[in-house]
Amino acid sequence: MTTRSWLGVAAMLVAAGPALAADRDAPGMVVKPDGASVVYGPGPANLPKGTQISQVAGDPAKPGPFVLRLKFPANTVIAPHTHSQAETLTILSGSIYHEHGETLDKAKGAALKAGGFVYLPEDMPHSLWTTDEPVELQVNGSGPFGLNYINPADDPRRQAGGKG
Repeated sequence: MTTRSWLGVAAMLVAAGPALAADRDAPGMVVKPDGASVVYGPGPANLPKGTQISQVAGDPAKPGPFVLRLKFPANTVIAPHTHSQAETLTILSGSIYHEHGETLDKAKGAALKAGGFVYLPEDMPHSLWTTDEPVELQVNGSGPFGLNYINPADDPRRQAGGKG
């Protein structure tokens, strides 16, 4: 591209600036300019104690796309489970181990570090666990989305004396 062409592109971007700024307020659009703007709260009862969650966009309980961010503390285990829809996991910070299958065998797990990614088709049994460091990850999928433990006794709601 010639210098003249680059200058033309730059001029168009400057002229489009106000229009691009207006698009930031488009209905349904979600903008998080940095990690600090993502607000976390306590995780749902069906995830291990200490889990934090942020519903960044969409609603996993309703039809359509969603984005969640989760923080799991060190030494957390999410027992073998499936999801009703496909999901993707992207590791944002820390590391977590992943294994597919209906039983948990930590010797067979693969480490996923910051920048790591995994795609899981619907109903694929898998488990996750952290070791000596916490992890922050992003889950993308389509709802309605659910989590079903392979062994219902692994559901933290049952372990806490809840109704599962």
